[in-house]
Amino acid sequence: MARPEVLDRIQSAEREAEEIVAEAERDREERITEARERAEEIREQAREEAEASGEERLEAAREEIEGERESILAAGESEREALEARAREHVDDAAEYVVERFEEEVHAQA
Repeated sequence: MARPEVLDRIQSAEREAEEIVAEAERDREERITEARERAEEIREQAREEAEASGEERLEAAREEIEGERESILAAGESEREALEARAREHVDDAAEYVVERFEEEVHAQA
């Protein structure tokens, strides 16, 4: 083979190698871009799932707190009613005691 043909084949092979390298670089950049986009999608999905999970836990906690609140209020209402009933039972005794003390003080001052 003559030198010009060899030189042409070498140059052709170099151009082909450059095209292969350029295409490989484009392919690499494309894959990197796709990977970044996919990673962003995964992060967004994870964030949305975490947010939804957090909202669910918050709602469950609110429901639990509301249940406890209702229970505490009911217990307080029952206790208040019991205290009022006991107080009503002692109204006559208290009135009688006050009258007796008043009479004692009136007699003591007389």
